[in-house]
Amino acid sequence: MKQILVGFHAVQARLRVDAASLKSVYFDPSRRDRRMGDFLKQAEEILGERLHAADAERLHKLAGHDRHQGVVALAEKMTIARTITEVVEDAQSNQSKVMFLVLDGVTDPHNFGACLRVADGAGVDAVVIPKDRSASINATVSKVSSGASEVMPVITVTNLVRSMKEMQEAGVWLIGTDDEAEKSIYDLDLTGPIGIVMGAEGEGMRRLTRETCDELVRIPMKGVVESLNVSVASGVCLYEALRQRLSKESK
Repeated sequence: MKQILVGFHAVQARLRVDAASLKSVYFDPSRRDRRMGDFLKQAEEILGERLHAADAERLHKLAGHDRHQGVVALAEKMTIARTITEVVEDAQSNQSKVMFLVLDGVTDPHNFGACLRVADGAGVDAVVIPKDRSASINATVSKVSSGASEVMPVITVTNLVRSMKEMQEAGVWLIGTDDEAEKSIYDLDLTGPIGIVMGAEGEGMRRLTRETCDELVRIPMKGVVESLNVSVASGVCLYEALRQRLSKESK
């Protein structure tokens, strides 16, 4: 199955992790800035004849819009999705504590891409999404994620609640976010095997998803807004977990 990659981050990430899957990479020869120069230096060495100059019309047609930064690629879709059991076992074999991000009903590709970006940055082992009521990885997600969608395992499940219970049976503590929760994210010990569960903006988590969580927490809010964008909220929670883990390792 073919995939369109748009922009420097997405194409460079694929160059790093699976250059062989890039079938054709097109660039705008009229762009002569340093960023394009650095990209071409890397791409020419790796891609050879798979690298092609293309005019603005060709790039627009491939990307579907003009926000492509002068770089578009045709690639084979990577298969990096894994099972929950494999992710947990890999973490255990590496003597690390697994961390999942579970997204319930995040349908906007910009939000999904941003969630993948913060998940990768915070060291999440895999993102779990339901098959229905969720955005899927496309060119928009790839671009917004700044390449994270190329390397972050995304596990798509038929029944989210059943998969959450599978995580719990594997020893993963599931922490959901709820504006009405008594405890704050900063009140919990996040250094063990955890899954941070985020709901869609506006609707939040579905009832069964909320009820399956082991713990509900809120993110303290001091201003006039009532809630944060789901990707920002994910970043707050995941980076608090990362902060605690790094602090524990340094002792």
